[in-house]
Amino acid sequence: MRLFSKVPKLNIMGKMKYGFIISAIVLVGSAASYFSKGISYGIDFSGGTLIQIKFQDDPDLPKIRTLFQDKIKTNVNITTFGDAEGKEVLITLSQEAVEQQNGDLSSFVTETLTADFSGFDIRRVETVGPKVGEELKTKAFQAALYALIGILIYVGFRFHVRYGLAAVVALFHDVIITMGILILFEREFTLTIVAALLTIIGYSLNDTIVVFDRIRENVARMPRTPLLDVINQSVNESLSRTVLTSVTTFIVVFSLFIFGGEIIHDFSLAMLVGIVVGTFSSVFVASPVVYHLNALQLKKK
Repeated sequence: MRLFSKVPKLNIMGKMKYGFIISAIVLVGSAASYFSKGISYGIDFSGGTLIQIKFQDDPDLPKIRTLFQDKIKTNVNITTFGDAEGKEVLITLSQEAVEQQNGDLSSFVTETLTADFSGFDIRRVETVGPKVGEELKTKAFQAALYALIGILIYVGFRFHVRYGLAAVVALFHDVIITMGILILFEREFTLTIVAALLTIIGYSLNDTIVVFDRIRENVARMPRTPLLDVINQSVNESLSRTVLTSVTTFIVVFSLFIFGGEIIHDFSLAMLVGIVVGTFSSVFVASPVVYHLNALQLKKK
């Protein structure tokens, strides 16, 4: 299946400086959101408790939030999930709020809700201690770091070192921008977000590898052609596949974002951002970086 009837002849590499400018602006904005807002860690990393409650009738979420905030004097994260009526509620309490109750959370929840609600059942109470949260945070960072190192080694061995460096630069670009947008929307950083970021790394790398493979084929086929023209032609030849893959994946993830419910809302949001940014980086970041690294190598020689 092709998007274009014939290979387009867009001067993509001729516009790479504009791609770099756009990337720089968005990266600066992402860094600004990080330093101004900071990362808001969920209970997976900061510690806390997750309480799942099933109501017989539709729960009044603002009222539930007010009841808990009056008791613990801090913000409470409340989401609904389950059937279409949204009768199951997830309440997230911070570690500070948990310590105030001396561990007797079931009694605390029952006492808080009984006066205003009847017919509810506490389905589960899960607690993550601060030490476990720190350990999970370290493991998540290590997982992302090892993934990037493995990608650098694989791409460098499969193609060339400069291709590996370009791929890692593009992946850092994608992850930083995705994180910046999530911070801007004040999303909590949880294991679900880590899973989304690792998925974005895999998706973006796959897209980049397709372009790199076409560049390598054309370099062997046109050894006397300037690398800039070879890269430009390679990007054009793989553009149909890149756009089709990105659009179809975006439609699926957008459906999850709209209809998937609160449980996977953050995951799907991160994926939506990652698909757009990853597609942009494979065309306007990874390939131009290969060209500039090659030019730098020739200059040194």
